Amino acid sequence: MKFPMNTHYLVLIFAAAFTSLAADRAAASEPMSFPDPSELKPQAAMPDPLVMFDGQRVTSREQWFKERRPELKALFAHYMYGRIPPKPAHTQVSIEGEYHDFLKGKATLKLVTLKCGVGDAPRIDLMMVVPNERKGPAPVFLALDFCGNQAITDDPRVPLPRGWVPGSYPGCKHNIATDASRGCQAADWPLDEIVRRGYALAAFYNGDIDPDRANVSEGVYAWLAHDDPARNKPHDRGTIAAWAWGFERCVDYLVTDHDIDPHRLAALGHSRNGKTALLAAAYDERIAIAFPHQAGCGGSAPSRSHVGESVKSINDHFPHWFDAEFKKFNDDPQRLPFDQNCLVALCAPRPVLFSAAQGDQWANPAGQFDVLKAADPVYRFLGVKGLGGVSQMPPMGKLVGDRLGYYIRPGHHSMTASDWGIFLDFADRQWKTKE
Repeated sequence: MKFPMNTHYLVLIFAAAFTSLAADRAAASEPMSFPDPSELKPQAAMPDPLVMFDGQRVTSREQWFKERRPELKALFAHYMYGRIPPKPAHTQVSIEGEYHDFLKGKATLKLVTLKCGVGDAPRIDLMMVVPNERKGPAPVFLALDFCGNQAITDDPRVPLPRGWVPGSYPGCKHNIATDASRGCQAADWPLDEIVRRGYALAAFYNGDIDPDRANVSEGVYAWLAHDDPARNKPHDRGTIAAWAWGFERCVDYLVTDHDIDPHRLAALGHSRNGKTALLAAAYDERIAIAFPHQAGCGGSAPSRSHVGESVKSINDHFPHWFDAEFKKFNDDPQRLPFDQNCLVALCAPRPVLFSAAQGDQWANPAGQFDVLKAADPVYRFLGVKGLGGVSQMPPMGKLVGDRLGYYIRPGHHSMTASDWGIFLDFADRQWKTKE
């Protein structure tokens, strides 16, 4: 069945899905006061997530969820990512098309537009690929892509991005996507295999929320600032937090879609998009699994490291990804009152998979494993297995762990069809999905 363009039209006001999420948001709405970075005591090792900012140790599950978890979220928002923008009061949902003949009839292609607010609010094009043969709603990978959904498939029904795209991608000329870009990354998104394994894919373009431009802010922050330059700081705007906001808006829709299992929703991204997937999962408990693939510094690798990309390097090259406070740690990241193990801990007891490549030392594969080891005590504190007793990096090609998983392969910084096999295997382990 095909819906005529822009005629199947809904206006939805999304309610909070979980009481705990609402409680976290209520706590986050009251900003905490923290000292200047120069006043923070240096810590050579990654800070213990189970020790409060005032030095008090967390002694109960209740204290973790009611005190330490909200405190960590506030710390990350203040010193690193900036605050994730607020949820809009109204989201306008338009089903642009629904085609049951996708992948030779094995899947339905559903094209959804989310207008996340009033006026010139961001519009997110969400492309969904849902298996036609399934028992009940499908588990879904919600994935952030780099240059538009049309790069994932050459199907001409998938719309091209409306705005700016990186000119480095095939078929993108003068920062505009053309039909020549269709399917340019299809080999890295094995849709047939994802569907065969019983999973749906929902994909959206990061530029729909905030184009990845250091000197120009024309996305969600410009909209929130009503185009007032005094309220919109391009270099320090926290674009990763904006992209996490995009994840949340897509989740708002997906948990209402009858084709999707709202309890089996995973967030996935590669590189900077992987940083975003982990942040989104840390803050939004509706996300059941996080897949930050090769996320590196500012994502899955420790800030306290002399291997690969440093805090200073990432801030110098990508000043728009993080807030102004994070730049103050450029020369002394040991003053950070957290490290990325604490971001993983915010996901506990939900599963997280770190996947890496041996040739991608810029993303610090060994450091990523250390992050998981330093997050493991929180999982055990909450009564579940984290790494499952794994204490050493595994050999190439072996997926290890329990709720916390780790995998390293040969090769370099990339997301491949073989990586998707590992993502699917890890999801099967967690959700016991049969092929």
